[in-house]
Amino acid sequence: MVRPNNQLPDNLPQLQNLIKRDPESYSDEFHTQYEHFLSLLEIFALNPGEENKSLDEIIMFIAQVAQCYPHVSQQFPKHLTDLLRSSATVLDPAMRNCFVKALILLRNKNLVPALDILELFFQLLRCQDKNLRTFLQTHIVNDIKNMNAKHKDMKLNSSLQNFMYGMLKDANPKAAKMSADIMIELYKKNIWNDAKSVNVIASVGCFSPITKVLVTSLKFFLGHDDEDEAATDSDSEPEVDLKGALMANRVNKKTKKRQKQLQQIKKQAVKAQKKKKNAPAFNFSAIHLIHNPQGMAEGLFKQLQSSNERFEVKLMHLDVISRLIGIHELFLFGFYPYITRFMQPHQRQVTRVLQFAAQASHELVPGDIIEPILKTIANNFITERNSSDVMAIGLNATREICMRCPLAMGEDLLQDLAMYKTYKEKSVMMAARSLITLYREQLPKLLHKKDRGRQTEAQAERKVRAYGERDVQDTVLGAEALLKNSKTIDIGSDDDDTDSNDGEWVNVAHSDGEGPAQSGDDDDEEEEEGSDTDEDEVDDDDDNDAEEDVDAEESDEGVASEGDETSPKADKKEKANIKLLNQKEAAQELALTRIFTDEDFKRINAANLKKTVTSARKRPLEQDRAEFVKLNSIEMIYKKRKHDKESRLETVQAGRQDRERFGWKDGRVNENCSKTNREKRKTKNFGMLRQKARSKVKKSFRDKQLAMRKHLLHQKKMK
Repeated sequence: MVRPNNQLPDNLPQLQNLIKRDPESYSDEFHTQYEHFLSLLEIFALNPGEENKSLDEIIMFIAQVAQCYPHVSQQFPKHLTDLLRSSATVLDPAMRNCFVKALILLRNKNLVPALDILELFFQLLRCQDKNLRTFLQTHIVNDIKNMNAKHKDMKLNSSLQNFMYGMLKDANPKAAKMSADIMIELYKKNIWNDAKSVNVIASVGCFSPITKVLVTSLKFFLGHDDEDEAATDSDSEPEVDLKGALMANRVNKKTKKRQKQLQQIKKQAVKAQKKKKNAPAFNFSAIHLIHNPQGMAEGLFKQLQSSNERFEVKLMHLDVISRLIGIHELFLFGFYPYITRFMQPHQRQVTRVLQFAAQASHELVPGDIIEPILKTIANNFITERNSSDVMAIGLNATREICMRCPLAMGEDLLQDLAMYKTYKEKSVMMAARSLITLYREQLPKLLHKKDRGRQTEAQAERKVRAYGERDVQDTVLGAEALLKNSKTIDIGSDDDDTDSNDGEWVNVAHSDGEGPAQSGDDDDEEEEEGSDTDEDEVDDDDDNDAEEDVDAEESDEGVASEGDETSPKADKKEKANIKLLNQKEAAQELALTRIFTDEDFKRINAANLKKTVTSARKRPLEQDRAEFVKLNSIEMIYKKRKHDKESRLETVQAGRQDRERFGWKDGRVNENCSKTNREKRKTKNFGMLRQKARSKVKKSFRDKQLAMRKHLLHQKKMK
């Protein structure tokens, strides 16, 4: 029976709505539309370059209701994918977008396998359609993210990663670049953040003959995108002056506009406060996941030597290579002579080149390899023929290199650089003093005697390591601080009051507040006596005496020749050494037999901090031994302003002398004559002018017309 006034075959949106409500009742109509789709598709396949709006509408209709008739529309995705695979590049852009959107609808309804549709979309990245490529990139990232939302599908991810490996090698530069972007975005979203994805980018992307893919892969290991975004965010967001806005709102007249502006400023202030509280996120773990960092560094260095890319791309190569060398402690001795060629004050981005040299320095590199770099910096930067800024940058770069490889510095060169500590320019002076401070901690023997300073307890305990030697600790550093308030029981005591503890637990030590209140009194008295003797030694010994003591320790003959006069001092030193050895043994036993609490670690940290300031500087040396060298640490230049506030005010006051009075000048010849009402109005209180100002409200157009008409009539009557 044919329904009267049936408009469903022509009104697809209405039919789509009815089918979703009651699929069984409109099964015949859907079959009719599906047969119509097949016929239109055969016609369109003959000439795929032309747009067919009827086919466009019916494809979107079937994609919307395909889940209601899964058996009928089972071959529907295959028809679309076959057409896209065969003639994707020659299809009309509108029809191609229609096919893609229909497949995405089917994929969202789980009517199409994920692997088949994603492989097709990766192939469509070769099309010369920027909007389509951007749309596909967004969908691919979101689809893979949704698939791994609850649990990671390792089998599917592995298949897609293998396919992506081939796409990065694609001859089409746009497809390869888009594939690299997708992999990097998935890594940043913590979806494909495994070692396989990183090594695919490292082995294929970083050695791609396509420059855009190469640059994208290098930036991935440098993390430039995150830094640039953070920089743009900080530049785009102005500082919020909430205090000033509140004061202005309190003083000014209350209006709706000002209230709205104040609410916006409050929201910005709350947002800025939350942003400050958030911990900074640093994502440099990709460079740690590389399986063969030595091979990658050698390959990048070989590619750098034979490439003709722009200077910016070469800098990226140098940055990645230096990070690989510094983090993984690699040996690439040819890198250092190569980077020395760029160390000239007039070189572009020379501070970054110095940064790369510092990043590529580590303790396992022999000092003979890095020493030519230090000499090049000294010859090209740290000379008085250059400006003070250039000299300061050279000294800062030398400090950063020596911080990571202190054995590279020679004694003669260090003493020559230390002489700039009294230079006339403060920037050079501060940079030289920072280098001296570094070697006071690392290798004080390389410095001149007057530059070594008074030795601290921490420096005395620190052992100078030879090349390749590792500092292995067998106890908790600073655990001696817990010995003062700890009580140990001698198990082998012969006192009658002590019971036998065979086979029982022994209370080895007491924390603060545990045990008797009088425990440790004898130890405290011994510590006080020891501290008094140490203070006397520190007060009596100056720099020359300390040097003589060092010579006396190194030479046994000197000690014997001094006779009885030096024997008390030697006895004191021997007793102090024995006492220190006993303290270390007791601290080691304490660390092995006791679980330290948070309070214990606080006391240990406080004691270690005290050692760094005892008998020396007022504050401890802060050494930044991070994985990456900050550019600010090299470009940090101390500048003294030519004029402070007081001197500037004196200059201003001196310039005002013998000059006419500044300010607004009226045109009166006689200063005592009267002023006009307009001039008097400027000095009157607003309350006196409120009535007059109220009459000067803005008139409507009709009121202006009436006033003008009245004025013209008045002039006409006057004539």
